[in-house]
Amino acid sequence: MDNEFLACLQRSNGCLRMEALDLETLADRYGTPLYLYSRAEMERAFHALTAAIASREHLVCYAVKANSNIAILSLFAGLGAGFDIVSGGELARVLRAGGNPKKVVFSGVGKTRAEMRQALQAGILCFNVESANELVRLQAVAAEMGLRAPVSVRVNPDVDPKTHPYIATGLTRNKFGIAFPQALEVYRQAKGMQNIQLVGIDFHIGSQITETQPYADAVERLAAMVEALRHERIELSHLDLGGGLGIRYRDEQPITPQQYAAAVLPRLAKLPHKIILEPGRYLVGNAGVLLTRVEHLKRGAQKRFAVVDAAMNDLIRPALYDAYQHVVPVRSRPMPSQNYDIVGPVCESGDFLGLERPLAIEEGDLLAVLGAGAYGFSMSSNYNSRPRAAEVLIDGSEAHIIRQRESVESLFELESIAPLAAK
Repeated sequence: MDNEFLACLQRSNGCLRMEALDLETLADRYGTPLYLYSRAEMERAFHALTAAIASREHLVCYAVKANSNIAILSLFAGLGAGFDIVSGGELARVLRAGGNPKKVVFSGVGKTRAEMRQALQAGILCFNVESANELVRLQAVAAEMGLRAPVSVRVNPDVDPKTHPYIATGLTRNKFGIAFPQALEVYRQAKGMQNIQLVGIDFHIGSQITETQPYADAVERLAAMVEALRHERIELSHLDLGGGLGIRYRDEQPITPQQYAAAVLPRLAKLPHKIILEPGRYLVGNAGVLLTRVEHLKRGAQKRFAVVDAAMNDLIRPALYDAYQHVVPVRSRPMPSQNYDIVGPVCESGDFLGLERPLAIEEGDLLAVLGAGAYGFSMSSNYNSRPRAAEVLIDGSEAHIIRQRESVESLFELESIAPLAAK
């Protein structure tokens, strides 16, 4: 059952392995909680997506927010990927990792003047502008620098992606993008700005999308907008179709890259533009696991609890989204399973990684939380003054530490005691 969820894991002699390495050995070497990522799985996903859209000129821009470790960014840069960023910090990471700024698209509703200057100076491919006010600000910043800002307007197609409301971004009630009725006027406004260069149109309808119809609907509306722009004598060079391809966490049947391409590409057949995709979760989600050790097995009045050393600060998706992530023992035991709530030591009742999971475990055992490569470490925090986990990249029979475990002392390095006068 384990391999149905994560192809890069195999069980050998009762113990899980990632690629060629034993997870127990890795936990002993690096400690827990521990994030592990499979290079082979990330590369497999990237090649599967690019092969599906190979008939069109394209650029795959990895969504940095999914997992921003510079080793992973460097891996994708080496594969020829571009990057979808949403902050100046993410741009700095991409550049540190060796990413090409001319393959960077800058999304997000709250770009500051400083971030605009930073991106213009770096020479990024495109700003995905999300409001008329942002456009005015970008024109002013570009004029101050004596540059032209390449712009794609992010339109909001009002398409329901049928996903969790927190990660749906393509409805008119969401904060993202510009509604179709207003988008044409924003393009007209941009056309008249001396320091704005219109290069594309963009949409992103959400994350963890497991059906093709939302994409098909959004692309049809996008194609209609491109035709309307042509009538305004506004010609674009690329179409940014966003990301959002889902993965399997439980019993989802996510669409394949081939199914995605079959739903989208025919609807763009009359449009010769280069297409840009912004996948994140699809590329890294099932390449990662979170290893955690069982500290205590506790029998409550109504439930059994497996208290582990990972917590909601390490992986917040279950608490934030009520998300299900498969949890399996690293070593199988020939004993009856019991239902456990897998909980952490954080002082919150919402601190859980899984509820009512049948597990055959003992104190000291290791558990692997699957599908943890996306929005795991990147959303982690130091709540309860907990140092964040280490990250390790697995490459066949080699393990590379790509982020050291934080120390408690490092958590207050930027803090100081105020010299308060006695009262």
